[in-house]
Amino acid sequence: MDERILDSIRGGLIVSCQALENEPLHSSYIMQRMAVAAMYGGAVGIRANSVSDILEIRKEVKLPVIGIIKRVYDDSDVYITPSMKEVDELMTVRPEIIALDATKRMRPGKRSLEDFFAEVRAKYPEQIFMADCSTLEEGLNAAKIGFDILGTTLSGYTSYSKGSELPNMELIQQLVESGEKPVIAEGGIWTPEQLKHILGTGVLAAVVGTAITRPMEITKRFVNAIE
Repeated sequence: MDERILDSIRGGLIVSCQALENEPLHSSYIMQRMAVAAMYGGAVGIRANSVSDILEIRKEVKLPVIGIIKRVYDDSDVYITPSMKEVDELMTVRPEIIALDATKRMRPGKRSLEDFFAEVRAKYPEQIFMADCSTLEEGLNAAKIGFDILGTTLSGYTSYSKGSELPNMELIQQLVESGEKPVIAEGGIWTPEQLKHILGTGVLAAVVGTAITRPMEITKRFVNAIE
């Protein structure tokens, strides 16, 4: 693993620039401009979804990229880089970090995380992999099976973690205190004050997405406050 990549994002803000097909800003070009704005604003990294978005972002942005591919399969609830197909696609553009769902749920084809990730690690031994988790148990398991970074990305998004208060400070603190692997906090960070507090817990870095790059959701938040 290239420690220089981790050093380059240490203590900083990673901005998630994503828009799915059903969202108003769905466009690789628009995501590139979002990433450029984030870079100018002082972000240390970008989280991006799809090969096309990563390619477009890299034309203008030289920050480390956490790459994912969101894809839905009929036989699984896992949708963040769920199979080897998505990992192989991402490796054609070699993002500095690849994130994938590391929950206990079964992958497409009814494969366990352990079985799937063993194949991934054997095929790409030098790649940095981030585990998107929803519970402490999942984070500890991800560390045990060889992930390089632990993320709190999916807290509140699995059936058994629903209702978790976001950002999940307890989970962030527990993963940091475990000392197993570097932790990237992600999920529900809405204010600069929350970000500052989280970065003070000892995490490697933190990801903010919706609060910066999803104007429809930001607008809803303001509208809900006045209704």
